[in-house]
Amino acid sequence: MGLTMRERQAIIRELAPKFRQAKSKKERSQIVDQCVSITGYTRWYATYALRLCGKEITRIIDGQRVVFIPGHARSPGSPRKRKSQYNSPALLEALKYFWALSDGLCGKRLVAFIAQTFSALKRDGELPWLEKDPALGSQLLRISAATLDRLLATTKAKVQLKGRSTTRPGTLLKYHIPVRTHSDWNEHQPGFCEADLVAHDGGSAYGDFIQSLNLVDIATCWTEPIAVQNKAQCHVFAALQQVRQRLPFKLLGLDSDNGSEFINHQLVRYCDTEKISFTRSRPYRKNDNCFVEQKNYSIIRRTVAYYRYDSPEQLALLNEFYLSLRLYVNFFQPVMKLTEKIRTGSHLTRRYDVPKTPYHRLLDHSSVEDSIKDALTQQYHLLHLVELKRTINGLQARLFSSAIDRKPPRIPAGFPNEQHRLRRSNNIVIARPNPPGPSKQDRASILTKNSKT
Repeated sequence: MGLTMRERQAIIRELAPKFRQAKSKKERSQIVDQCVSITGYTRWYATYALRLCGKEITRIIDGQRVVFIPGHARSPGSPRKRKSQYNSPALLEALKYFWALSDGLCGKRLVAFIAQTFSALKRDGELPWLEKDPALGSQLLRISAATLDRLLATTKAKVQLKGRSTTRPGTLLKYHIPVRTHSDWNEHQPGFCEADLVAHDGGSAYGDFIQSLNLVDIATCWTEPIAVQNKAQCHVFAALQQVRQRLPFKLLGLDSDNGSEFINHQLVRYCDTEKISFTRSRPYRKNDNCFVEQKNYSIIRRTVAYYRYDSPEQLALLNEFYLSLRLYVNFFQPVMKLTEKIRTGSHLTRRYDVPKTPYHRLLDHSSVEDSIKDALTQQYHLLHLVELKRTINGLQARLFSSAIDRKPPRIPAGFPNEQHRLRRSNNIVIARPNPPGPSKQDRASILTKNSKT
């Protein structure tokens, strides 16, 4: 990691007196060599900065008189003024349109999304504002990711979501299922997937409610969501079989957390029969399933929010919604994959690859058959991005309306504030209310006994 500008300026201030007091040209040349090796400046600029450090310099920049001192930072009250190239309201509205169409992507992914969809949207007549200002098209195609994030910062700040986890430990069968390690899986080949459930309890974990099963391929980030009635292993197993039929590649490996909805004999026998490598994450280590965990938020939570869904009508609506969402996510949303992490002291630098959609990652992968690539290409050309997004928004509005109009579940009197405990007997979860706590006298006597012992 290189030096910051303030660190370079401090080095210039330190070497400048020695440079001026040097008695020979050779001594000054050695000081310049030292400055160039440390700061990375060119030799000409290092000599210029050392010679004029601390002196007021006046320059005419863009017709304005600017006074600065080499080797010293500008004061916070006098920032450098430069004409902005992207300050038009029309451009901001166009960026908001693409940002909403991309479902709120970050700047680096949004740049790839605009480059991928601009020509198709222009051909279909979905960009009418280009007729009024044709220059907006060239601005949209050359704008940087950092500028996008800066211009959309106010819009992005209005969307904030938070969540909770409802995962419960599985049975002792988990010790017969190996923990996944990087040497066991070929994570660069499509087919090795992570699976997880997302609870739609609306903040109330009482009773039955719908769960979303999310399956994510590690190599290509291909995502397959599906809704199930509850966490019962029969529903989860049936959903896994259905999702397997949708995948454009063979399912070679399945990795899950330690919940009993996955850690059961039925799924273990199925994976053994179908020659699927079945592994699990370490207990209480959510980052072991980082690929599916991040999609739980970016795909599931950001689209269906944190409402409670528990009716058969909502289950059918959710599955209809996911059928359109999977096409939108896999064919039109670029994703970035982490390539390396570099730690320098306490600073961690992450480097990512070029943003690509899961569809394009499958096309670029050498292990995918040509027949599969042709079928995906035909399906891609039949899709209309704006119409697909309108369908998703319509189903999303119906889903939210059904959740808002639905009354919350009635909680029995024995479950105040949902502070109940879970007791397991023969692998069956039984809920019971909290027992009354000890009185003040009992607590005092317990503390007294403990202090004596």
